[in-house]
Amino acid sequence: MAETVLGLSRKAFYVLGLFSVLLLIQKGNAYEFKVGGPKGSWAVPSDPNAASFNKWAETNRFQIGDTLLFVYPADKDSVLKVTKDDYTNCNTAAPLEKFSDGHTVFKFDQSGPHYFISGVVDNCLKNEKMVVVVMADRSNRSSNSKQTELSPPPPSAEVPPSPAPAGEESPSPPPMEENPALAPSEESPPPPPPNGASAICSTVIGFIGAFVGSSLLVF
Repeated sequence: MAETVLGLSRKAFYVLGLFSVLLLIQKGNAYEFKVGGPKGSWAVPSDPNAASFNKWAETNRFQIGDTLLFVYPADKDSVLKVTKDDYTNCNTAAPLEKFSDGHTVFKFDQSGPHYFISGVVDNCLKNEKMVVVVMADRSNRSSNSKQTELSPPPPSAEVPPSPAPAGEESPSPPPMEENPALAPSEESPPPPPPNGASAICSTVIGFIGAFVGSSLLVF
């Protein structure tokens, strides 16, 4: 009975550990946002005069790698990714990307604003449109700035002396001063440190002397 309880306890511990690992992996990966919230959908807002999709987007933090999930009836609506001007004017004639599968997943591959409108002009005019601002990837900027700080400045080019006027001799360059730090030292070099063999011999001799001294004290 005790062995059965112990086995069940071990299994429960393993399951709990696996669940914790899965949660950590999920947090480290990109996140999927359902447009409009968990119960929302890509449709004309209940209040056409309110920019409800933009308010929802402002309450979230989007990063590169995250995805948007648009849920809508495929036979009645669509999703267009457009420019800023087409977003403002609800122009559906030349979208950057068009989706009409009813379950669109859009992945962010760059930072900055992204503009989405409904493929139905009348729906777009009723505020079925959205602006999503993706945060900049600061990791690349920080690494580039560190590399710039660590890189040495380029050597300055030496300016050659200007030529002397006609009929005059060019001035001779000033004599080079001797660097005292580069002059050879007149002091004798320090004696070399003892090698490993001499250190071992000294240790052995000291050990023998200590043993002999303790033997004399005993006798």
